[in-house]
Amino acid sequence: MNKTEFVAALAQHGAMSKVDAEKLFQVFRHTLETELTVAGKIVLPGFLTIEVVDKPARKARNPATGQEIDVPAKKSVKIRAGKEFADKVNH
Repeated sequence: MNKTEFVAALAQHGAMSKVDAEKLFQVFRHTLETELTVAGKIVLPGFLTIEVVDKPARKARNPATGQEIDVPAKKSVKIRAGKEFADKVNH
């Protein structure tokens, strides 16, 4: 499912127009981005836990040349499904 399909499904299930569903999606996305930047973690009990994690610098190898390269440290987003959500997906 891509974003367009998701917004259409959101509109259908939420009994709203696609324009309103798109606005809701944009607000949700903006809220996630803002809160992860500020707090670093969002917990939606039973659904998702989303957190920013630090990835340390490491050595890697260029597969084409075999040359060792330095990969800098960076931040990444980790998403874990809550138990209730995972149970619904698995049944």
